[in-house]
Amino acid sequence: MVTKTLGELAQYVGGRVLGDANVKISAAATLGRAGTGDISFLSNDKYEKQLLTTKASAVIVGKDTVTASTPLLVADDPYYAFMQIMVLLHGHRKHKKVGISPRAIISDSAKVGAGCQIHDFVTISDGAKIGDGCVIYPCTFIGENVQIGNDCLLYPNVVIYEGCKIGSRVIINSNAAIGEDGFGFATHNGVHHKIPQIGSVIIEDDVEIGACCGIERGTLNDTIIGQGSKLGDLIAIGHGTRVGAHCLLVAQVGIAGSTTMGHHCIVGGQAGIVGHIAIGNQVAIGAQAGVINNVADGKVILGAPAIDANQGKRAYGMIQYLPEIKQSIRELQGQMKQLLSGGEDKPSIPEDSQSSDKP
Repeated sequence: MVTKTLGELAQYVGGRVLGDANVKISAAATLGRAGTGDISFLSNDKYEKQLLTTKASAVIVGKDTVTASTPLLVADDPYYAFMQIMVLLHGHRKHKKVGISPRAIISDSAKVGAGCQIHDFVTISDGAKIGDGCVIYPCTFIGENVQIGNDCLLYPNVVIYEGCKIGSRVIINSNAAIGEDGFGFATHNGVHHKIPQIGSVIIEDDVEIGACCGIERGTLNDTIIGQGSKLGDLIAIGHGTRVGAHCLLVAQVGIAGSTTMGHHCIVGGQAGIVGHIAIGNQVAIGAQAGVINNVADGKVILGAPAIDANQGKRAYGMIQYLPEIKQSIRELQGQMKQLLSGGEDKPSIPEDSQSSDKP
């Protein structure tokens, strides 16, 4: 276990200490769960009250005006500083060095780089090229002529179909399928005929693919996942779609074919995006949104169909009042009908309010 003083941690992340810089830190935890020896962080003001009750030995904050019962580490970006300290104290998952297992099946024409760890029952097909320092866990299948860069991590049961290209430092979690055929069929006389999918999939550097994702190869053009993008679990990417650099796609997102997405977009869980549209740069899409039209740069949208977030909040906020509004409309319609028909139910004028003047 790594133990550092708060002062050492502040120096490591380029921050400064308010309080005792000699307090010992050996782990990280949330404000509510932290105890002695733990460091926590505050990046959302709604949790600021917990600074008075937390049992953490120190808290990372973004300003020095907060009131706290514990020493503070002030950093420009508290969450990023927390990440740096997490890596320093805990590190990332360690991977056992197994070399190349004799139970792996590696084609004579495949090339495996230096320092790779190839586990049991991995299959590496003809013409495949694996870069240096890759870790490939059991039962992973790598198809013909697949290219994989350096320092990639493939967890158990990953499938990479023929001809796909994977960059360096890519992480692909268990049961993901890269390069499966796109969902392309020509319907003729009521019968769906499969269209050959002759494109490929290109995963650029520093991408992470979640468990059970399916990324389809293109019908004609390649499907591309841009550098640094992160995909959660159970995501489906349609054939020929292009996801820009540094996008965040939360679990269960579905993007239909031939859609383009710019850089630094965020897509909430279970959002669905139709095919053949263009989504701009730095777009934020709310959870369970249904995107059916092009989206301009910098837009924040939500709802199904997805609309501007400010409009959406007002519109969807009215849903709970619809039954009352419906009843009010019915009552008004009834009153209007009586007034327009001139029937017996027409409101009468009380006698005492009539004029006493007579001709």
